[in-house]
Amino acid sequence: MVDLKLKDLRYLVAVADQRHFSRAAATCFVSQPTLSAQLHKLEQSLGVQLIERRPRQVSLTEAGREIAERARAMLAGGEAIVALAQARRDPLAGQLRMALLPTVGPYLLPAVALKLRRALPRLELMLYEYQTAPMLERLDGGELDMGILALPLPGGAGHLVTRELYREPFVLALPEAHALSAQAQVHLTDLRGETLLLLEDGHCLREQALAICSRSGVEEKQDFRATSIETLRQMVAAGAGMTLLPTLATRGAYSNARGVAVRPFARPAPVRHIGAVWRRSSARTAAIEAVCEQLARHCGLAAAPART
Repeated sequence: MVDLKLKDLRYLVAVADQRHFSRAAATCFVSQPTLSAQLHKLEQSLGVQLIERRPRQVSLTEAGREIAERARAMLAGGEAIVALAQARRDPLAGQLRMALLPTVGPYLLPAVALKLRRALPRLELMLYEYQTAPMLERLDGGELDMGILALPLPGGAGHLVTRELYREPFVLALPEAHALSAQAQVHLTDLRGETLLLLEDGHCLREQALAICSRSGVEEKQDFRATSIETLRQMVAAGAGMTLLPTLATRGAYSNARGVAVRPFARPAPVRHIGAVWRRSSARTAAIEAVCEQLARHCGLAAAPART
């Protein structure tokens, strides 16, 4: 009987992800010779070639790809066992892997990080940044414990639990010299005929902005797609157009961008719903709920908790 070790399976999955021995070894915190030797032993134990080794190129055989996918499930199961034991010992201790959207993390975390640490001192948050699709994929695969993203989820919740944490109004960011900057607040109808700068495909903030555009008659700038909110802010300052920003992205260190005027929308202002998502079967539910409570309490925006 073959004695499979989770460590060796982790090496195989790392090679499948990185397609490079050195990078795979780095992600596993071992040397490249160690990783290569262990994978060679794994191939000998299984009696099948898993990896095609060529100069400057690494790929998996068909058997290697199939086994790597099974290995992912086994690794996730092993981590779930560890998490379950940890939760039994102390639900609010240990590591919790949390991902945030690129349009949420840089603006939410400065407002809540210190408060989270004080409220949950035994909990070690491992923070990641992903767009919605890869975040949900990693959550489903057991690589993440929870995510912070925009609700509702694309395609529905399914086996996932969601909880709304806060509702964040959008504001209009426009060049300081623009005529609308003289107004204390703006209406969606004021945007008719204007040029709106948006993020590139894959960002849910882009889809939300497009939905608002459809109600206001504003046109998207077709020859430009920003990779981040900060790129949008710089383009607005340069006079290239205007954009919609979430409220938290205009506070603190981001509140005095030179050349940019920020104006709120008249009621009812367009908003986005930010919430948490996690697997219904998660062993870390108590810790996730505790983090959610702190985020909802300290983000400085209206909270409207809800679960599905």
